[in-house]
Amino acid sequence: MGDSAISSAATADVNEVSARLALLGAPNCGKTSLFNALTGGRAKVANYPGVTVEYRKGKFALPNGQGIELLDLPGVYGDCGHSMDERVAIDAVRGNLEGERRPDGLIFMMDASHITTHLHNVLQAKNYGLPMVLVLNMMDMAARDGIDIDVNQLEALLGIPVISCVAVRASGRAHLLDFLQDWAGDVLHGSAAKPEPEADTLKDLQAKARQITGGAVSRIEQAETFTQRIDKIVLHPVFGILILAGLLVFMFQAVYWWSGPFMDAIEGGFAWLQGRVDAILPNGWVKSLISDGIIAGVGSVLIFLPQIVILFAFILLLEASGYMARAAFLVDTLMAKVGLNGRAFIPLLSSFACAIPGIMAARTIEQERDRLTTILIAPLMTCAARWPVYIMIIGAFIPNTKVGVLGLQGLVAFGLVVVGIVFAMIMAFIFKRTLMKGAKSTLLIELPSYKMPVFKDYLMGLWERAKIFINRAGRIILPASIIIWFLASYPTKDDGIAGTFAGMIGGVIEPILKPIGFNLEIAISLIPGMAAREVVVGALATIYALDSEAIDGPIREVLQNSWSLPTALAFLAWFVFAPQCLSTLAIMKKETNGWKWPLFAFAYLFGLAYVAAGLTYHTARAFGL
Repeated sequence: MGDSAISSAATADVNEVSARLALLGAPNCGKTSLFNALTGGRAKVANYPGVTVEYRKGKFALPNGQGIELLDLPGVYGDCGHSMDERVAIDAVRGNLEGERRPDGLIFMMDASHITTHLHNVLQAKNYGLPMVLVLNMMDMAARDGIDIDVNQLEALLGIPVISCVAVRASGRAHLLDFLQDWAGDVLHGSAAKPEPEADTLKDLQAKARQITGGAVSRIEQAETFTQRIDKIVLHPVFGILILAGLLVFMFQAVYWWSGPFMDAIEGGFAWLQGRVDAILPNGWVKSLISDGIIAGVGSVLIFLPQIVILFAFILLLEASGYMARAAFLVDTLMAKVGLNGRAFIPLLSSFACAIPGIMAARTIEQERDRLTTILIAPLMTCAARWPVYIMIIGAFIPNTKVGVLGLQGLVAFGLVVVGIVFAMIMAFIFKRTLMKGAKSTLLIELPSYKMPVFKDYLMGLWERAKIFINRAGRIILPASIIIWFLASYPTKDDGIAGTFAGMIGGVIEPILKPIGFNLEIAISLIPGMAAREVVVGALATIYALDSEAIDGPIREVLQNSWSLPTALAFLAWFVFAPQCLSTLAIMKKETNGWKWPLFAFAYLFGLAYVAAGLTYHTARAFGL
């Protein structure tokens, strides 16, 4: 079956859904790849009633016209429900979630190269009492690793249908789609066979799974698998850490190396647009609103889109290739020293994109105290919203020189990230010995096979993250820029910015911030920055665009002539610890079921930011900077 046929089936307007099928299986087994391929990537993301765990729901039509509603459930390692994600997935399959209809059937997906590890989970799933089919995904990778599976024998021993599949290829999904055309109809009408329950204990099921794999699975003798050969290097206790550090350094260097031409093009585009507005419109409030408010505010943030895209491109590549789990394994020893385990690394790394998905990803952590600790330190990771601020200040005050083969600007950016990580570990150490005191947890994590990312899924993920950044520019930064323009323009600018509404508001908090080297313009910008950190850049651009004494030009050139170096460095230090945005506070409240921990997080982060900025400012002045 060709891509076009599946694509047309996936994009069909499915008005009447004939069967509701749930994708169940361990993490990294390819459920999401299959879901995206069948539904065309168009999914409704929603929360289960009463909890914060998300699921994805999509619709597609089989080639014979049958409509299917497909649920992409969180990954599970069995039916024990150790983490919040697993409990929700299991409750969904059992029909125990209020407001959610139970699935009609199960598509249990498994990474074929890990069949010996997860087959007992299939036996457990037979106890749910739903018609089910086992889909052996990544059969090509199993063959690469020398694993030979007798599908017919496995089907006979399990007593359920077994389908081989390569979810990322149209030809690899064809057999599954052909099977679903008959099976989905039987599921809908109640005539599909239900598996015989397995009443044995977990130990007995594991023994039975070993017996089944012994009869249906054989391994071709070979010295090492592809994955094992790579892991001998990347999981080495010394070289592995060096490789991880090197990858991170290269990632932050590339953010600066590769983004320059694209940033210059965007900056030139907005400068041209601003010039056209200035040439066409007469002097007055309309011209000022469009040029100094909208274009200066939004353009000063969108200029950093190339760097955000490059950063996400690396993070997605690490996730899709299977390396991310290795990184968690490598840092487990370090995490153990502060009372956490390597599983907390993945939510923390997700927080480099945004603290919100990082906080939500902490649901996979089994121990509640460890989960809360991870949530509290997640805002210390350098989220994408901080990058426009870092890039603006580094570009304005740090010279673009070389330190050996590396750029100084990239090294400073990497240093800021490292400082955030170090203090996250320090705070975790403190929390785990005070507020979150409890037994240490151990890391149990499966290392998936290495694989090339699915190009379509990779681009889709990159586009989604770029779209989020662009949407924030329209949804948050644009209205914020208009409001700031109004507040910074009226009622009078006779006394400069101090005579405006913005100056009056900023004047209330300026005395608090003055001891750490912040001026009135910074005080004003930090207020809308509570909505989103990157709004600070737009706010400063708007404020200085309205200042008749400021030079014309990009915001970086304006700041060079308006701030001292100690103030700039203090501003960077502030944003390493800056209290989280309102959206992060809201998700913290949902994840912790109250305002206690969000308010605590805001208070301790504010304290850290204030002290760090003050120490940086006065130290820089003491050294004559």
